[in-house]
Amino acid sequence: MTKFMDVHHGMQGITKDQLATAHRADQAIEREEGVHFEHAWADPKSGTVYCLSEAPSADAVKRIHERAGHPVDEVHQVPLEIS
Repeated sequence: MTKFMDVHHGMQGITKDQLATAHRADQAIEREEGVHFEHAWADPKSGTVYCLSEAPSADAVKRIHERAGHPVDEVHQVPLEIS
């Protein structure tokens, strides 16, 4: 599967608990689209949230986020990775 990094804007003031709740909402339905959300990060000041996932397509990532109640603004394929 392909890795994707998606970006949400406009989430100023998001708390750690709110981020965890949103992440769990994605994970609760991710299998329906063959997606696996691995990690999420947030900057409460700018309102930007980033999510890393493995998925069959960017559209699958978008559908899960929309269904979980937090549509995504950007989805980027991650073709290279180092550890």
